[in-house]
Amino acid sequence: MPQSLLALSGKSQPAVAPLALDPLTAHIAAEAGFDLVYVSGGALGYAYGVSEALLTLTEVADVTRRITAQCELGVIVDIGVGFGDPVHVARTIKEIERAGAVAVELEDQVTPKRVSHHRGIEHLEPTQRMVEKIEQAVGARRSDEFLIIARTAAVKNESFSAALDRLHAYANAGADVLMFMPEEDEQISKARDAFDKPLATITAMDQVNAPKWRDSGWDFIIDPFTAQVLSVQAIKNAYQGYMNSGSTGADLKALFAQYHSLDLLAGLGPLYAIEDETTERRD
Repeated sequence: MPQSLLALSGKSQPAVAPLALDPLTAHIAAEAGFDLVYVSGGALGYAYGVSEALLTLTEVADVTRRITAQCELGVIVDIGVGFGDPVHVARTIKEIERAGAVAVELEDQVTPKRVSHHRGIEHLEPTQRMVEKIEQAVGARRSDEFLIIARTAAVKNESFSAALDRLHAYANAGADVLMFMPEEDEQISKARDAFDKPLATITAMDQVNAPKWRDSGWDFIIDPFTAQVLSVQAIKNAYQGYMNSGSTGADLKALFAQYHSLDLLAGLGPLYAIEDETTERRD
């Protein structure tokens, strides 16, 4: 069973949740030593070519189930604006909790979410509407260990003071973890002093060892983009290299060795064992 998210909070430095959109990537994260992974709506929207704003609950729940069925890591799921009004949020919570996640991240942008948020155009829900969503989310979950992460975009779109006000309201509504993206270093410490609940942010995992985050007292760093950006860049370089010069530049011996290791990395060992005992058994 994955660890409770709260059990990973309050450590000497933030716990990191890297991106995983499939079981193979989750296995890679587990092998590297991570305790958490993050199903990002933005990254999944890019992968599906439809934008986060147009993803469905069914698609997000399916990705979550595929990962939790194959991996013991804790899975945090980005549910965006909850796929609708408070009543839709309640259904979303039931589905994602049933899919095996340890937490959801719910944000306060308008419903329905707009594609243009990808280019920095964001509009926020009234605080009270987000409070209603959080209250319904808390009421819909079956276990208190399934956490509700409340995220605000108010620092960018309103002010730091407005973000604190919103987060206090979200905490009072029952949110377990509070999330926002500071724009100035001093906001990191001010927010830590303002709340007694776990805090989370989104940034590149390479930032974690920077003193401002390592010593911040914050609890979680979610990285929704490093894995996807590096993967896309590697593929682009390989494909463009081939078209330009007839070669991807890969070391073929290493390439085939890595390919032949994917089966075990993907978790096929137990399936091989079943066949060795049954259909592949030699009498």
